[in-house]
Amino acid sequence: MAEKQILTPEDISKIVEGLNPIDWVQMELLAKLPPGQRILPTLNATLMVRAGLRSAFTKKFPELSKSEINMMILKYLTPVRMEKHGSI
Repeated sequence: MAEKQILTPEDISKIVEGLNPIDWVQMELLAKLPPGQRILPTLNATLMVRAGLRSAFTKKFPELSKSEINMMILKYLTPVRMEKHGSI
């Protein structure tokens, strides 16, 4: 796994300077939420991505079952590549 990168004050300044006003509003809104609710927009976004992939894969591969489509989505979204013979 990649090591965490330490951001310098200059790095942070570059990131902050690139934010649009709407980004600031979004960050202020999220900061007011409890942690459990703060993660909901991210979860909703991942659900939409998976639904989009499921729709695209279903159109491209109509012969595959829902389980096979789900495995394709998992393979697409998983950075780790497993061996074909199934051993760990």
